[in-house]
Amino acid sequence: MTNRIIGIDVARALAIMGMIIVNFKIAFGDKGNEVYKLFASIFEGKAAATFVVLAGVGIAFMSNNAVKNNDKIKLKNTQIRIAKRAIFLFVIGLLYTPIWIADILHFYGIYMLITLLLISSSRKLIFNLGLLLILVYPLLMLLWNYDTGWNFETFVYSDFWSVSGFFRNLFYNGFHPVIPWTAFMLLGLWFGKQDLSNKRFIKKSLLVSISVFIIMLLISKVLIIVLSEGNQTTLLELKQVLGTSPMPPLPIYMISGSSIAIFIISMSILIAKEYETNFIIITLAKTGQLALTFYVAHVIIGMGIVEFINPEKMGKYSIEFSIIYALVFSAFCVLFAVIWTKYKKLGPLEWVMRKIAK
Repeated sequence: MTNRIIGIDVARALAIMGMIIVNFKIAFGDKGNEVYKLFASIFEGKAAATFVVLAGVGIAFMSNNAVKNNDKIKLKNTQIRIAKRAIFLFVIGLLYTPIWIADILHFYGIYMLITLLLISSSRKLIFNLGLLLILVYPLLMLLWNYDTGWNFETFVYSDFWSVSGFFRNLFYNGFHPVIPWTAFMLLGLWFGKQDLSNKRFIKKSLLVSISVFIIMLLISKVLIIVLSEGNQTTLLELKQVLGTSPMPPLPIYMISGSSIAIFIISMSILIAKEYETNFIIITLAKTGQLALTFYVAHVIIGMGIVEFINPEKMGKYSIEFSIIYALVFSAFCVLFAVIWTKYKKLGPLEWVMRKIAK
């Protein structure tokens, strides 16, 4: 159990660092060196997907015992605690949305509220519902214009604070819309209900997930090349539909994002089990335990410092600056985690959430 948790925390640390790289690129700018751009693109959509899948795994860990023993009182208390945490994250995310439109936490809170309703459901039902959300999304795009509300040049959502605009953004065309992104958390719930102490299962998950990821990439590339017939305009249009970009979150992205998330988590579990006393593993695990604190800090502190120094240049920095600053900020997060966990078990924001959602 302990080794498994270490692996989950390691994966969480990797996910939060990937999100810092992606979000700093969006906030500060991405002009310049193509190698840096390629490096940043590796994490786009994948780090956030892993972050959400891990939340589903966490919900499974919180509820597995009560579900297994059919302890209805304990299960109800667990659901209440999850609901309180979901509301807390929803509110925290909304509070700084005015300065960071790409926030994931307020979406995350809604995923949790939906997922907690399914914690006692069968693994098959949970998996199928997640798949259904992925397959339903393209049908929604036939009914509603995906671009409504968006200025994709500035990433400004014009009517975010109107009732219709808010719900449209939340459920359909925001950065991480409830449909289909809740599927990532349901996948995590499904995965967390497996026997993650079984090394054979984890190895199988590793091989299957990386195979699915590679297959989806190949399908995406082949379809785009064949259907575009060499026309560059058509090729760019097809990339939006058949590519692996998270916006819009169509099936190829959702399936590839899901598979790479399971791969990262499985790999982290295996490595953490093998090298549980290794300094790097222990350090990453400590960093992962403070993931919520670091997510909020990278917006409030990481972005806030740069915006305070030169607000006019936001979005106009080079990709080199964005990546290097993200790596330096991540290094400070790791250092803070090592020092903080010597004295406290929970991160600052994790402690507040635990107090509110006992």
